[in-house]
Order: sequence, then structure tokens, then C-alpha cells
Amino acid sequence: MTVAPVPFLRRRPVLLAAGVLVTSGVVTVGVLTTAGPGAGRERRAVASDGLPHTTIQVSAGGCGHGWTHPVAGRQVFDLRNTSGSPAEVYLTDATTGAVHGEVEGLGPGTTRPLQATLGNGSYAFRCLPDDADAVTGPTVRITGAGSVQSGPAAVPVTQQELIPPTLAYQKWIRARTVELARRTDVLRAAVDRGDLAAARPAWLPAHLVYERMGAAYGTFGDADAEINGTTAGLPGGVRDRGFAGFHRVEYGLWHGESASSLRGPADRLAETVHALRDGWPDQRMDPADVGLRAHEILENTVQFELTGRTDYGSGTNLATARANLDGTRTLLGHLRPLLRTRTTGLTGIDAWMSRAQHTLDAFDHDGRWTPLAELTRAQREKVDADLSELVERLADVAALTDVRRTA
Repeated sequence: MTVAPVPFLRRRPVLLAAGVLVTSGVVTVGVLTTAGPGAGRERRAVASDGLPHTTIQVSAGGCGHGWTHPVAGRQVFDLRNTSGSPAEVYLTDATTGAVHGEVEGLGPGTTRPLQATLGNGSYAFRCLPDDADAVTGPTVRITGAGSVQSGPAAVPVTQQELIPPTLAYQKWIRARTVELARRTDVLRAAVDRGDLAAARPAWLPAHLVYERMGAAYGTFGDADAEINGTTAGLPGGVRDRGFAGFHRVEYGLWHGESASSLRGPADRLAETVHALRDGWPDQRMDPADVGLRAHEILENTVQFELTGRTDYGSGTNLATARANLDGTRTLLGHLRPLLRTRTTGLTGIDAWMSRAQHTLDAFDHDGRWTPLAELTRAQREKVDADLSELVERLADVAALTDVRRTA
């Protein structure tokens, strides 16, 4: 996966209504925006969306106030920030701390909806104002829900819980940097001796090693652009002096450049790879980023590889997508102990991982991969559909492993 000028979009993943929890951005119709003297008292009505609405106060002194006559079932809580600062709000299981839904960035004097389905149990709102301690509101108990079951919820992951899988993944990356250096040396040696016929088949195995390391790209720093950069943002395009790494060598190998013109780029690539290998033991990945990367690897695959934006002549975008899939599977393996107790969606993710793998493997013909341009319309639609569905499901992993503020 070749990364754009900004390697990863840094964003807070919302909790997903379809797969894990309830999104903070649910759009409802006819939201009640009660303010003024009655803001702290319960207001419940059935809005035009057909769901019961309850206005909930969000403030340090009144967090969760307004929920005095709880009912079971699908419903909307209209969260009204009556304080003077923005706040995050969680609807939690009062016993386990599992989060049923959240709203972040709730500005002063504003109201936003939080939709949830609740069954029998004890619940409480937790308000986290900016620059102030968290406040937990009163516990509300729902009884007599009959067959109504609460919607998905999960106990937030802590930074400490993410450290073991992060360290294990860093160790795996260490082994990949050694393999990367070895395969890149084979590529450089072929170029140095002028054997471009050997350099072309040596290029892809080396490149794919790097593509499997996707969750660590943010830790590579400037080395990522030196190893796997594209012409994006370079005024000179493929002739720009800043164009370096695998794709620079790829362009030359498949566009008739001489071995002498490629020795510099190949040497520069190998030197950067060796520096990455030698310096990796001193690097530390941020545990808070690991779950997000499990989603972003294939998100970027869909954006860059399946559109052909990173093809500089080899026609191996589908091989890259397959390597990205391998990298995602490895990362999920390290995160699985945390996910297993927090979601029932792993079975579906695993099934779509296998489906996407089977789809991509059909285009591998003994190391010669079908170029995107040679896919039929039906084949292209299947690749796009399978990878896009998997990306949607992996968004749940990003949401579940997002470290949330607790105090």
C-alpha cells in the first residue's frame, strides 16, 4: 500500500450502529431541543422519526439529568450541553462500563441525538467536559423489557491492554525489515550488474514485503516516502529528484530506462531499507494507533491500489492488495484476544477476509499478476465489492480499539 502525502487520516472512529455500537452522528428527524428552565427535566415525546425522545442534560453538575422514566426499546436521547465548554458523552452500562453509544465534540448550548436500543439493565450517562474531570450521572434501571435486548456494547479498550499486541507486532515487523533488506539487496545487485531481466522479477517480491508492513508506516517517518513514495505532490512528476524508492525503480524497469540510470535509485532504496532495519529496534509504535491501522491499511488499498494510482508500469496493483490483506490479517491476529470479548463481528470479518483472499488469488498466475486494465467489468466489480465490504467491517475494529478518555 503506497501512502499519500499524508500517510493516514487521523480521525476518531465513531461507534458503529451496524456492527459494534451506536454512532455519535445519528441523524434523526424532529429532534427536541429543549433549553432554558426546563432543560433539566425529562422531556419525552415521539418525534417524526417514530422513536421516543428524551432530553438529557450534559454538564458537570447535571450530567444525565432528565432521564427519570426509563423505557425499553429503540429510542433517542437528545443530549443538551448546558455547560460552557465542549464535552464528550457516553451512554454506559452502569455495572460493566460497556459503552452503548457516544457523542463527541458536543458544543456548549447545542443538542445532538444519540440513538440506542436498551433492554433490562442499569445505565448511566458519563460526561467528559474539556479540561475538566469526568462526571457520571445517576444510574437508571430498566425492568420489564420482555424480549427486548440491548443493542451492541463494548467495554472500552485501555492503553495498557494495547501494549502487549503492539509489542508483539513490533517484533514481527523487525523480522520483516530483515527480509526486506535481503530482498532489496537482490534487486540492487541485479541492477548493479546491468541485468534488468533479473531485476524485474526481483522487484515485486521485495516490494510486497514492505506492503505487508502497513500498520507500522506511521512509525517509519520520512523513510516511508524514501522507500515507497509516489509522484503525488512532486512538481516534476516521474522526473522529479524527490521521486524515490520502489516506485521510482519500478518506473525505470518498465519504461525502458538503462541500468546505469537505475543504479542510483536502487542504491538509494537499499540504503534507506538498511537504515530502517538497523534503526527499528529503537522505534516505538503508539499502541493507540494499532487498531485504527487495521482499518486504514485496506481503506488505502481501495483508494490507491484498486484505482491504479500507484501503478508505475509493473501492473501489480492486485499483488499489492493481496499483500495488504496479509498485513491486515497479521495485525488482526495480534488484536484478536481483545476483540474476541468485545464483538461478535469477528466471524464475519474472517469470512470476508477469506473471500477477498480467494478473489485476489484468482489473478495470480505463478507470480504474474493480472493488471487492473485486463480485468473484465464483472471481475473489477467483484474485487471492488469484496474489498469495500471488508473495509466497512474493519471500521468496527478501529472503533472498538479506540482508547477513550475515562477521567
